Amino acid sequence: MADERFFLYDDTEDTKTRFVSFSGSSHRYDLAVMTSDRYYGKKIVIDLQGSHYAILGQDDVEEEGYLEHAYNLTEVEAEELREFLREII
Repeated sequence: MADERFFLYDDTEDTKTRFVSFSGSSHRYDLAVMTSDRYYGKKIVIDLQGSHYAILGQDDVEEEGYLEHAYNLTEVEAEELREFLREII
């Protein structure tokens, strides 16, 4: 007999997704930015090339080392991404 599956939640929600690609001085960024009501105003930002993602609010964008760790970026690359994210989050 198979183990019973225990769901913490199983919801369907409409989201708005923005696909954006831009080049910084040292890196190309291909992102999907998802907006939903799920995460208290934060956005889900997916790096489509690097297969990394994070749920980001303004505080996360400004936290030292957060983008570097979440997206496996250098300090220079993370600052380029941070400048873009400040405009949309």
